[in-house]
Amino acid sequence: MKTINVSEITKNIKEMCIEANHFLTDDMKCRLDEAVTKEESPLGKQILGQLQENLEIAGNDMIPICQDTGMAVIFAEIGQDVHFEGGSLEDAINEGVRQGYVDGFLRKSVVNDPIIRENTKDNTPAVIHYEMVPGDSVKLTIAPKGFGSENMSRVFMLKPADGIEGVKDAILTAVKDAGPNACPPMVVGVGIGGTFEKCALLSKKALTRNTNEHSDIPYVKELEIEMLDKINKLGIGPGGLGGRVTALAVNINTYPTHIAGLPVAINICCHVNRHAVRIL
Repeated sequence: MKTINVSEITKNIKEMCIEANHFLTDDMKCRLDEAVTKEESPLGKQILGQLQENLEIAGNDMIPICQDTGMAVIFAEIGQDVHFEGGSLEDAINEGVRQGYVDGFLRKSVVNDPIIRENTKDNTPAVIHYEMVPGDSVKLTIAPKGFGSENMSRVFMLKPADGIEGVKDAILTAVKDAGPNACPPMVVGVGIGGTFEKCALLSKKALTRNTNEHSDIPYVKELEIEMLDKINKLGIGPGGLGGRVTALAVNINTYPTHIAGLPVAINICCHVNRHAVRIL
């Protein structure tokens, strides 16, 4: 049994909020570098150059890489042999978000009620997803999600007869409808299977997977490669101003589902695809 004081959770979540909002992960830097070489449109290449310049300024001057510093989404994979002490785990996570956004001078974008819409002034509460796993460690993934891209997300409750071609059509429909609004070049997270809510969670978590890695399932890997190619042939391009590079990656997660259903969710993220991962 491993004991973790929740103050350690707060400390790490605070640091991760600041890290994710100021620095890209290495794999996303690689995708952007590749995009510059692949893009044939002069305007598209110029837009990508501006994005890279923005990232360099953000890192050097500690300015957020985007003015929308997002709603904090946390995936907490908790080993079943871990014991927490010192207070509530959920309170500790939200305190980390509060400290990260207040002390890190990040924009506070959360309102306390979807209709009344009074700002909470510290970007809490976070959206937290817990998963119990074997072992005695805690894996924390934070993914600040801006709503320019979040608003472009879709869920399709397909029929089993729609099959894989229906899945492909759903993904392309979501990307085409998003157009420039998701701040392309984008990363496209896809969840297939489960239920209405499960496929959405799968698609959100897919965005946090290293873009250098494909699914271990052969047909899913082929689908990721095919859909990236088809998306990049849509001509939306960087900034939605035309070009070859509309998406940097397509990550797909699957899960068993009911005999009568084929749920598909598409969660789109902008070119920064912010996330940070730590294991305690």
